[in-house]
Amino acid sequence: MAQKDVANISLGKKLGWRFEALAYDFVCLLLKPFSFDQISAFGGWIVGKIGPLTSKQNIARKGLEIAFPDATEDDIKKLLKDQWNNTGRTFAEFPVLHRLDVSEGNEQIKVVGGERLKDIIKSGKPIVIVTGHFANWEIMAMVLTQWGLNVQITYRPINNPHIDKRVRDQREAYGTKLMVPKSGPKGARELLDALKRGESIAILNDQKFNQGIVIPFFGKDAMTAPGPTRLALASGAPLVPLSLTRDKANFTMTVHEPIMLKETGTRPKDVEAGVLRINEFVEDRIREKPDQWFWVHRRWPKELYK
Repeated sequence: MAQKDVANISLGKKLGWRFEALAYDFVCLLLKPFSFDQISAFGGWIVGKIGPLTSKQNIARKGLEIAFPDATEDDIKKLLKDQWNNTGRTFAEFPVLHRLDVSEGNEQIKVVGGERLKDIIKSGKPIVIVTGHFANWEIMAMVLTQWGLNVQITYRPINNPHIDKRVRDQREAYGTKLMVPKSGPKGARELLDALKRGESIAILNDQKFNQGIVIPFFGKDAMTAPGPTRLALASGAPLVPLSLTRDKANFTMTVHEPIMLKETGTRPKDVEAGVLRINEFVEDRIREKPDQWFWVHRRWPKELYK
């Protein structure tokens, strides 16, 4: 948040931010004596109890109904329960991610397609990585940076600047130091400049983007960010998708084959075709593990959630 914006914030809001930061620090202190697996399990349990009581339950339910129109009521109820477990685990795990060892051969975090990632790193050539909010998506950033890929990770700043700093510090603690704002002309320029310098970039491309383009997602039109496709076409860098699944507190990251983009000479159509391919990739991963996507985000237009 810019300095001039902070100056216009009320005293009550600033005090509220301080309280939230103290609460975050207190929770981190409470987690210290427990193992990663215990913290993950507790997060899944507690959010599994609280999540269904919040307004996010309706958002998650509607999203599941849109994506899986043939699912029975029992199917939806089970998916709702399981996705809250995944969401709780993900947020509980974040403050202790620096404890994990993501080195090759570690049984807790397996990498499928690791040779492909090694070849990319060895080549020194930049790539555009595209992925989504699968399982605990922060794990993918950890693998990329700790394996030695020179990569810029995009992020959306948190409104509370104190929490935002703690989150950035936590990411730096597990190796992610190069971060740029997720959207806006400045962020796009920084990402293109990074590619020109030979740095790879990684972007979560599965959430609603109001300034994006309309692309079908599970058969319903959804505003989708064209940034990764545009950057890949502009730079010539390969578009490489990643995915992640979990088994409780164990993870498997997959480095998929590049999405081959076509250049027909009509850039808007080429971008649209590339974004459609990304949406299809995300759909396929969700179908494989429907409980491990971030359903509490309102992905489709608001009117579909009524």
